[in-house]
Amino acid sequence: MESDHRVGDLVRQLLHHLQPNTNPNPEDINYAIRILSSRMTPSTLADEPTIANSIKTRLAKQDKLSDALTFTDLYSRFASKSGPGSVINKQAVLYLLKIISDDRITNPKLPSIGPEIRDWFSSNRLKNGGILNIVRNPNDTNNVDFGGFARLVLEENDVSENELVSDVLSVCQGIDGRYVKFDDNIDSFVLLKSIKVPRGSRIMVHKLCELGWLFRKVDRHVCDNMSGLVAKSFRVALQDELVEYHKLLKVLRSQSLNPIPLLGFGSESVSSKGYLSLRRLAVWLVEPTVKMRRMAVIVDSCKNLKGGEIAGTIHLHAQHGDRLSHDLMKRLLFKVSSPVYEMVRRWVIEGDLQDLHSEFFISEQSVEREYLWRDGYRINYRMLPSFIPKSLANRILRTGKSINFLKVCCSDHSTTDLTNHGEANALESLVAEAEKRIDKHLMHTIFTRYKFKDHCLAIKRYILLGQGDFVQYLMEIVGPVLSEPAKTISKIHLSGLLEKAILSSGAQYDDRDVLDRLKVKMMPHRGNDTGWDVFRLDYAVQVPLNTVFTESIMSSYLKIFSFLWKIRRVEYSILGAWKTMKPNVIGSHVFTKFPKAVGSQIILTSRKCHVIWDEMNNFVMNLQSYVMFEVLEVTWSTFCDEMEAVKDLDDLIAAHEKYLATIIEKSLLGENSENLYKNLLKLFDVISQFTSVADRLYEFRTRNTTTSETKKTKTSKSKDLETDSWLKDGRKAVTQRATEFLNIVGQDLDAVSKEYSSVLKGFITQLPKHVDLKFLMFRLDFTEFYRLAT
Repeated sequence: MESDHRVGDLVRQLLHHLQPNTNPNPEDINYAIRILSSRMTPSTLADEPTIANSIKTRLAKQDKLSDALTFTDLYSRFASKSGPGSVINKQAVLYLLKIISDDRITNPKLPSIGPEIRDWFSSNRLKNGGILNIVRNPNDTNNVDFGGFARLVLEENDVSENELVSDVLSVCQGIDGRYVKFDDNIDSFVLLKSIKVPRGSRIMVHKLCELGWLFRKVDRHVCDNMSGLVAKSFRVALQDELVEYHKLLKVLRSQSLNPIPLLGFGSESVSSKGYLSLRRLAVWLVEPTVKMRRMAVIVDSCKNLKGGEIAGTIHLHAQHGDRLSHDLMKRLLFKVSSPVYEMVRRWVIEGDLQDLHSEFFISEQSVEREYLWRDGYRINYRMLPSFIPKSLANRILRTGKSINFLKVCCSDHSTTDLTNHGEANALESLVAEAEKRIDKHLMHTIFTRYKFKDHCLAIKRYILLGQGDFVQYLMEIVGPVLSEPAKTISKIHLSGLLEKAILSSGAQYDDRDVLDRLKVKMMPHRGNDTGWDVFRLDYAVQVPLNTVFTESIMSSYLKIFSFLWKIRRVEYSILGAWKTMKPNVIGSHVFTKFPKAVGSQIILTSRKCHVIWDEMNNFVMNLQSYVMFEVLEVTWSTFCDEMEAVKDLDDLIAAHEKYLATIIEKSLLGENSENLYKNLLKLFDVISQFTSVADRLYEFRTRNTTTSETKKTKTSKSKDLETDSWLKDGRKAVTQRATEFLNIVGQDLDAVSKEYSSVLKGFITQLPKHVDLKFLMFRLDFTEFYRLAT
């Protein structure tokens, strides 16, 4: 125990001797005892210069160039010291220091080394400054006369190496030296031709002056008055690098003034030479030259660039295999990208876009409120830094755009209470947190406050004719009016009929806000158009709903309404024809008003008419059922599911556009179904022709012989025959003229039937080409009758 205390006391005295101004603590004592009791001698110990070079290289790689230079100076004096009082085993001391340094790197919690130990190699502890005097043994005639050689060098050169080193150091700061000047003609620093120096020294000076030329280029860029936050940050980053560069030059300048005697013996002396020679200076300027060259390249690359372009260019140059260049570009990029990150932060948190110099990759457009979401903000990909992916840029755009949409279109300024103002570890996490909160609030506002789904349902019920009782009653009361020429129809009258249809159906129980949005719209008409051709129902939407229901979207809804209205009109016409063809009507008129022969022919013609009607009615009913159920209801169900899953307004817009596009495509209104739609319109025209023929046949069957009925008959179409004149001419004339009329009707029915079959076969033949219409194909030709016929 006494020996342990004695060892501890001795170690404490040693530490106190090395660090007289500090009182050693137990940790320092334990660490010193651990070092003294360790066996740190390796099996193979490197020589002294190798160990010293390893320490110097480590300091240089850690960007501690000043420390490396100081170590080199101290080591040269330490190695040159010999004789009494000097360290004999210098190799072991260097190895000990290197091992302690390695131990401190791997164990950063170890006690710190005081300044006294770090100055152990200083001149205070090395007598005579630690300088090795190179002397000549006068008894050895084979030794070189170093003094004579030095004098010979001075005699053959106009300039000493010390002066050249001083000039080179001045040039490295962009300043002309005494003998090295900048030549504007060749854009380079040159050593005056009038100065006599060895060719090797001239080449060495010219090579070292490259650093000065590079410095001038970088320094000019730093001194330029650049506009923009990113450009200014770039200038500051370069300036910081130049500050470190100037520190190194200051150390080199001090070393160049440190003389080393070349010869000293007896009373003879020769002027001393500076420690920093051109060759040593070349070694020390290797890394600064590499850095300055990279900075000069990046300065040229960023010329005439601004904002995100500068940050993106530096990021591309950072993709470099050389560690020194990579670290330099990384430091520049960190400072240059700070304004970009700040703009992103303010945009995704506050929706604030203050970009006076157009540096940000998001640009603002001046548009009306209804176009704010789609056209108000854009990504300027030219300003998008390469380290921000396009997917992340789109998320950044949508987040800030959502905040401004809430403020401008929804009058909602509560988004600042929803954002996280804490420090974000990365841009990705900041954007993810902000967009999650903002998108959730925006969707809640759209669905709850503005009842988006209710409006979609209202459009489905009234514009897409899903409210059956309302549509049926509206068709009955506006049908006679719409048969008139379009130019004679009053929009106000139709609006009154629309209100009447609402009050006479289940639509009256809907929200009044929804019903007030339902309007009559009259499309531009041509001279021969009827009301059926120009009548539309429209649904009015305002901000912010018109962000989804844009003008083009509402035009698509009107297009679908026109198609569905045509189907309803055809259905209305075909059902109206059926009312005239009912068996009780036939039985009540045939045998009481016409001869038996005529009645028999009427029955045959009516049967033919029934067959055609049944075929057309089957087509119309199946077409309407397909559109209303397998198109509208199925797509609505899918759209409802997608509405529940949307996370942001872009998703909602995309889901709604997909919903509308699916309806258009499956309803034969898409670009790929143009020929099918034309054939369908032909079928509608043929059905309209048939109802006209059926009406003529009904008028003939039910025509009375009274004067009033005769007068009424005179207003019929030109092809109708006046039966009152038939009856006056007798039974024979009645039979003859009735036969002629029925023959004409029969021919018209045959023509209509033939044309209908032809057009229907062409229509059904084209259906298999469209995969989405397979259900319609099955409905219309489930027996494959038409397919086999073709």
